[in-house]
Amino acid sequence: MIETFAYARAGLLGNPSDGYFGKTIALLIRNFRARVILYPTARLEIKPSKADTPIFESLEDLYQTTRWRGYYGGIRIIQALLVRLMDYCREQNIELDHRNFTLEYETTIPLRLGLGGSSAIITAALRALCQYYHLDIPLPVQANLVLETETRELGVSAGLQDRVAQVYEGLVYMDFSRHLMEGRGYGEYERMDPSTLPDLYLAYRTSLSEGTEVFHNNIRQRWLAADKQVVEAMRTWASYAEQGRQALIERNYAALDQLIDANYDLRATIYNIAHGNKEMIETARRLGASANFAGSGGAIVGRFQSEEIFQALAREMKQIGVAVVRPKVV
Repeated sequence: MIETFAYARAGLLGNPSDGYFGKTIALLIRNFRARVILYPTARLEIKPSKADTPIFESLEDLYQTTRWRGYYGGIRIIQALLVRLMDYCREQNIELDHRNFTLEYETTIPLRLGLGGSSAIITAALRALCQYYHLDIPLPVQANLVLETETRELGVSAGLQDRVAQVYEGLVYMDFSRHLMEGRGYGEYERMDPSTLPDLYLAYRTSLSEGTEVFHNNIRQRWLAADKQVVEAMRTWASYAEQGRQALIERNYAALDQLIDANYDLRATIYNIAHGNKEMIETARRLGASANFAGSGGAIVGRFQSEEIFQALAREMKQIGVAVVRPKVV
């Protein structure tokens, strides 16, 4: 029996420029994880988890569950991974053993809140499959396979940040410059020392369930159309990641706070920010913490300067239906 894990992630700076030849910094959130178990069986089976089971206690249960999880569970993304992995192996002239298996999965990652829930399931499943078939796939290629599972097989608009952070783990600085992506197919990924991180919080709510594929839709079209405002924003976000990397190395947390806040402020100029997301940002900043989206909406991340501020965050966020945790990176 093979057991593998992958964890949630939070984008700290540069997001959402990862899908637009930008640069980002992201950190793993080990508070939440996806777990995969794989073992040999006579037939190949992907076992459904609770998210895949269309059985509900009531109509209200169906409504609340759908708003929380969305309309799809994990079976479709694991099936898409298997198709993409087979294509990759054929492209690389890798012959897979004729061995069937049963794959089970479960996840504690809050879904559809921009914390990399879907990509964590795929990453954990890919790790299990690599062990089972004795595949030695380079880390940057693994991140590409996870992304292509969603973009190529499922038609979801997404970038590499989640997948790189979850494959490399810890604290990662990512450079997705055009010459790297078009020249070799992946960026330059640097594992940074997590001890350089200051005291961070992650706040998330369950009432927002728009989903990444909805959130990114219009911006992609504008970028492809060379909209000057969007193109310049992507360049600026990339510069925030560059400056943030240096601020972390120097432990210049005042500069880091400014960059975290600026990252969100720029986002608010070109995205339509939902009221619930604004409320989280405004609450955190009113209490003295910096705040930026952790992903595509529904969760925020930032720095708090004292235990009193963290306790105030936890107390006041709870009043608006938001949970607050200290991210476990390692």
